[in-house]
Amino acid sequence: MQEILLRAGTPDDNNREYLPEKIKGSDIVVNENGNNSQPYPPRLKEFHEALTPGGASDTWYEYVPASYDSTQKTPLVVSLHGGMMTGWGQAIYTSWTMMAEVHGFIVAFPDACRKRVWCVKWGQWRFDGSDGTHENEAPPPEAAQAPDDDLENYDVQRILGVIRRMEQKYNIDPERIYLQGMSMGNLMTSLFARQFAHLLAGAAGSGCSTFTDQLFTPDGTLKNGDPCLPVWQSRPENNDIPPVKADSLYVNKYNRYYWMKRNGCSPIPQIRIEGENNLAFYHGEKADMVYLDIKNRDHGQTLDDAALVWNYLFSGTRRKADGTVVCGPGNLPRTGDSRALAVATDCTNAWVNNCIRPMTAAARPWEKLKYHGLNGGQKVNGRYCMVPLSLLAEFFGAALCYAADTLTAEMQLADGRRLQFARGSIGCLIDNDLRSMYCEALHREGQLLVSIEWFCRALFHMTVSECDGVVYATDHFAELSCNMADLIRDLLRGGGVLPDYDALKLEK
Repeated sequence: MQEILLRAGTPDDNNREYLPEKIKGSDIVVNENGNNSQPYPPRLKEFHEALTPGGASDTWYEYVPASYDSTQKTPLVVSLHGGMMTGWGQAIYTSWTMMAEVHGFIVAFPDACRKRVWCVKWGQWRFDGSDGTHENEAPPPEAAQAPDDDLENYDVQRILGVIRRMEQKYNIDPERIYLQGMSMGNLMTSLFARQFAHLLAGAAGSGCSTFTDQLFTPDGTLKNGDPCLPVWQSRPENNDIPPVKADSLYVNKYNRYYWMKRNGCSPIPQIRIEGENNLAFYHGEKADMVYLDIKNRDHGQTLDDAALVWNYLFSGTRRKADGTVVCGPGNLPRTGDSRALAVATDCTNAWVNNCIRPMTAAARPWEKLKYHGLNGGQKVNGRYCMVPLSLLAEFFGAALCYAADTLTAEMQLADGRRLQFARGSIGCLIDNDLRSMYCEALHREGQLLVSIEWFCRALFHMTVSECDGVVYATDHFAELSCNMADLIRDLLRGGGVLPDYDALKLEK
């Protein structure tokens, strides 16, 4: 493995263009809302040639690492840019060239059709000659409708042509060909992966999801259901495609379920939250899947997206000559947090170290109120999630003992500390020393409930993050995102059972 190095660039902080042409071939870097370009890679080469028989001249870019040895079979990644971008733009706004240099694979970055936008409508080719209209806008009257047969579409042929051309020029490993895309390039990746999975060892995409009516028939049957394919989906928390949050959560969810079902994945993943990266690793009987939600990130791709995709998934996957898929371990293990506890308000299950455990009472939302001096009004000074003491005792390996009337309880922690709680009291006795909790203890269903946030932070110095009524506590820095919160709530509501496909409401 080669050493990775970051190259210094010249910042262009006054830039207001998404992809200014002056970046090409220069050391200029652009930073905007988390988008970070790298200086133009010196080994990135531009090519012009017809990739389809009798077709017009196409443009693509190749990055061949310095370590390339023509006597050795080499993996290939084809990376597809988003709308308003180019192949070279995709190269500088991702880390694929850096990963290629470090791990010794080749990357191809094709330009899309004539107007620099993949002609797709949420994963289905829409029309050729698009002028870049938004996915949910009607095509212009002069636009030619896309053929029903995807093989007749020029952009599909272009991807196939790029792969063929790379195989002609280099010693490409036929078992290790991967496709990745961003935004509209992700929609193209999704369609190509569903139609031509047999050609790939893995597919990954970041940005918007595919409309569910492109994935399921009205009765819930999977479209293009074979063969399996290792898949990675990056869904930024603030993606806003579709723009309504509930719709976005719904579409993201069923994009995930599509590949879970197609790959025969267990409905219960391993969950790992590292900083703002919220990862769910699904193991499948046929192939694995990885789902990533990125906290505080809007539409697009992070600079390290390629590094995550390669090191967690692509580095360990291949498709054998007989069509079978190998999902071996990648450079980074696809394992969940070894110490994590999650609950969702109104749910009676908890997430305990990547397993679902029943609780003796549902988690409840609670507000710390101020009302004195507000002339009959009230002010909320804190919102918390209240959980049974029995859950906390189980997770932390403590002994719990209730008084006969269940209005008070004592707990002895594994390290010997003794705690005492009482109904309606904000106080907690810790080894005969009084401390205030965030709010008072509740008495529900014959037991005491306390704030999970206070308990995990104050007593065990854990990181606790909340999003949409879901609380995640772990032993390292982690920020729960909304798509992961939605995923966890689904697990805790249904014990990990996949949704009822008969009840699937497809977009029309």
